[in-house]
Amino acid sequence: MKKYLLGIDIGTSSCKVTLFHLNGRVVAQESEIYALHYPNDGWVEQDPDEWWEKVTLCIKKILSIGTFQADEIAGIGIAGQGWAAIPVDKEGNCLRKTPIWLDTRARNVWQDIEEEVEKEEIFHISKNAWSPSYTTPKLMWFKKHEPEIFENTYQFLQSNSYIALKLTGVFSSDRCQNYGLHIYDPIKYEYNPKLAMKLGIPLDKLPPIYASHEIIGYVHEKAYEQTGLTIGTPVVAGGLDAACGTLGAGVLQPYETQLQGGQAGGISICLDEVKAHPDLIFSPHVVPNRWLLQGGTVGGGGALRWFKQEFGAQQSFQDFTMNVDTIPPGSEGVLFLPYLSGERSPLWNPHAKGVFYGLGFDKTKDHMIRAVLEGVALSVKHNLLVAKDAGVDLDKLSLYAMGGAANSELWIQIYSDVTNCKIYVPSSDTATTLGAALLAGVGVGVYSSFEEAVEKTVQLQREHTPNSENIGIYGQSMDKYLQLSKLLTDGMYNEQGTI
Repeated sequence: MKKYLLGIDIGTSSCKVTLFHLNGRVVAQESEIYALHYPNDGWVEQDPDEWWEKVTLCIKKILSIGTFQADEIAGIGIAGQGWAAIPVDKEGNCLRKTPIWLDTRARNVWQDIEEEVEKEEIFHISKNAWSPSYTTPKLMWFKKHEPEIFENTYQFLQSNSYIALKLTGVFSSDRCQNYGLHIYDPIKYEYNPKLAMKLGIPLDKLPPIYASHEIIGYVHEKAYEQTGLTIGTPVVAGGLDAACGTLGAGVLQPYETQLQGGQAGGISICLDEVKAHPDLIFSPHVVPNRWLLQGGTVGGGGALRWFKQEFGAQQSFQDFTMNVDTIPPGSEGVLFLPYLSGERSPLWNPHAKGVFYGLGFDKTKDHMIRAVLEGVALSVKHNLLVAKDAGVDLDKLSLYAMGGAANSELWIQIYSDVTNCKIYVPSSDTATTLGAALLAGVGVGVYSSFEEAVEKTVQLQREHTPNSENIGIYGQSMDKYLQLSKLLTDGMYNEQGTI
């Protein structure tokens, strides 16, 4: 009897593999870190073969537990970081390291095409603005600067589709992850041949498109030899890690919103109609006929991790933040801009800098810690205000928190007060791999629908309601945050990131 589902997540710093019971209970989980490579200015690469090596190691560790059999796994789903450009030959060999979402080597590509196509046309088709971090400019960079690699590439893949290839031998892409290609229409789930021709991207170098829960193939003999998985185990297409995490947090109805509290921060608003904005990110959800309007920020749990590393390295996070609730909301005027590596949406400014404002002799480390927590929440609110400009009714939102920040009741309450939204916290810390596993469960028929999958596996452990006394205080903080952000990012930084 098939009792389990396997979820795989190809993250930025590590892969995670989790075996779930059909009721959502974690049976076993493993993770392995891998390297980031910075060969040139603006380049950030990873080796997809190292991803696969670490995934196989995790799977073998899980299967070695011995309390279950590999043939009890009903299906496998895969989540992955977005905006990769993995060149693979016809035999399935990776031809070079891939630039990942942090990579901006293609920042000058637009100069080569601006006479052929307008940015308005690109946004009209893709519902996303042009940015060098996306997949499209990276493909064009390969064509110009590494033409031999481009010519020898049979298909360009994403992180989840590369792992799917290794498991099944099948080339694939999925409706959700494909949004990183500006020639992709995320409403029709198809490529736009006219725009592809203008940008010089041959459609035959892009794999066929599957629904995220659709079975693309089955574990083959070579994958069995490398992992121990049973030959013939179904593998579904999978999707973007943020979208899988959104599903794993229980978000699949309109205006339900995933609140990301991992290394990076952000929100994913579930919609059943198109509402896009050039300063935000628009993609299909892994759930059919649902879309996500996303805000992705640099500051998240990583901002607090950085501050603790520098000013409280020997303390646990709990000890480090234990006195923060003695500081009143608003941190008595101390404000933090969490732009520690530039900022993504809605600023899209790689030169933006992190800032503490309002310090004085009367301020303490605890003021600064609380300001970090509040600054990250304010960056999310900034994205929500832009979403409002896109037509999203913020009064309808309900947030579902995931990531490490969800474990902090204080931080989630700050989020609730800043956003003026009720926030639910699911009981699982494994939302992304759970979402990937649920895709497999729906795909193989373990669950009759996505609604049933969520109902059977996602449980809420607590909820947070906005504190009416704090809403006005944080409204003032938001006004100051926006003023300071505009002052420091609106043309004040040159190309070297200095004033």
